[in-house]
Amino acid sequence: KGIIHPKMKMCHSCVTNVCFSSHQRLTVCLISAAFFGSVGSSFLYGYNLSVVNAPASYIKTFYNKTWIDRYNEPIGDGTVTLLWSVTVSIFAIGGLVGALTVSFLIKVLGRKGTLLANNGLALIAALLLALGETAGSFEMLIIGRFIIGMDSGVSLSVLPMYLGEISPRQVRGSIGQFHSIFICLGVFIGQVLGLPEILGQESRWNFLFGFLALPALLQLCVLPFLPESPRFLLMERRDEAGAEKAFQAFLGRSDVSRELEEVHAESRAQNTQRTASVLELFRKRSLRWQLITVIVVMSCYQLCGLNAIWYYTNGILQNAGFQPAVIPYITLSTGGIETLAAVISGLVIEKVGRRPLLIFGFSAMAVFFSLLTVFLHYQDRFSWMPYLSFTSILLLIASFCSGPGGVPFVLTGELFEQSYRPAAFMIAGTVNWLSNFAVGLLFPFIQEALQTFAFLLFVVVCVAGAVYLLLVLPETKNKTFMEISQSFSKINGIPDQTQEREMKDALDTAATNGLQCAEVEMENRKPTAAA
Repeated sequence: KGIIHPKMKMCHSCVTNVCFSSHQRLTVCLISAAFFGSVGSSFLYGYNLSVVNAPASYIKTFYNKTWIDRYNEPIGDGTVTLLWSVTVSIFAIGGLVGALTVSFLIKVLGRKGTLLANNGLALIAALLLALGETAGSFEMLIIGRFIIGMDSGVSLSVLPMYLGEISPRQVRGSIGQFHSIFICLGVFIGQVLGLPEILGQESRWNFLFGFLALPALLQLCVLPFLPESPRFLLMERRDEAGAEKAFQAFLGRSDVSRELEEVHAESRAQNTQRTASVLELFRKRSLRWQLITVIVVMSCYQLCGLNAIWYYTNGILQNAGFQPAVIPYITLSTGGIETLAAVISGLVIEKVGRRPLLIFGFSAMAVFFSLLTVFLHYQDRFSWMPYLSFTSILLLIASFCSGPGGVPFVLTGELFEQSYRPAAFMIAGTVNWLSNFAVGLLFPFIQEALQTFAFLLFVVVCVAGAVYLLLVLPETKNKTFMEISQSFSKINGIPDQTQEREMKDALDTAATNGLQCAEVEMENRKPTAAA
């Protein structure tokens, strides 16, 4: 019946769950926010990872033609290679710039407002990339790639933050996996549209980049009608009425007092109500190991070697005897496996948990990288060995998407309370894009020096990541942000009394709401006891 004495030592979730069911149904509003938020953000990032592969030769031909028109001589091999390398790699530079602006943008525009404004970058980039050939300007392509990189840098930080704040803790992981699923879906759609029968032709390659405008426009049409993050409205804008309406829309019920009190409790427990800076986050002792964990996980996310896999896939298929004309269709299986594994991860994350998925994913990747190294080493000796190499690649991709591909973004939003979350995502985004750039810059040299043994470096990264997570990371599923913070108190060297005081402050008000039904029953029992 929910009879609890206010002085009992119980965690906040125990008290507030007394008179409420722990089951949380998914509402149309919540699913719509996750879907359309991901379409214009995560999907575009994944799409831009794969879209440049199919038209690479046509773009280089365009560079040569433009050079001849300008200077009346063919472009040199070194120059065209340099221009192409800049075109590809400047995407990561734009991503880093975008990630560094996140803290300022969300403070001014909010979570939803930043996502909406970010679509402007996607539309500008789509125009530059699609019209570069018509204008005879390869500079437009390079600038367009930089701008779409900025768009991705912003969205990779803001969208997981938005999804984490609008989701009830019972489904926070599943909703957060929309981000990973749509990245994989974007990669797959980029591969499909790049087929010769569709847009992968010399006369159509610019339409591949024009397609960028469609997801951005779709998000612009729908997201304005969905609520802002209720936690942002309540804790940073002091708009309790707006936060209540947002919670009601996302949760599908009129009584949201429990959620409002949870946010109020977190607000009271924080030392500051303003958004903390990156420097303040680095100095915060009680968040030290949360920050280290995010840096380690985001580093491993890029340095685990999945991006380098794409360098080998076509060569392995060619050595297996496949005709070059059919290789693009076979590589579609990589995008398909990627998407399927991400969907399965989203379905099981609330049952299995974040920690097991991450540890399993990195451990499995270490195993399959080791096998791939062996298979590649003996590839020329046995005609059937390339098939095992390609199978290892598919299993590597599935292992990555089962946990490491999406959980790091969910985890970053869960490990920090409201005022420190923007700074945490800015640091995570910076680490992500710097690691991305480092892999793209250094791997060709590592590959040239170590040949097939280059993948052993990724084995070391994956094993180190799995061991760290096994020793340090607590499970975060179905926990409030305050409970997650409390689980790090011991390793951070914070006395338990500090956390108890914070939880007691939250308990006092939460218990009042949770005990309303109990008090009525106690009054009804008094006559019986007297009799």
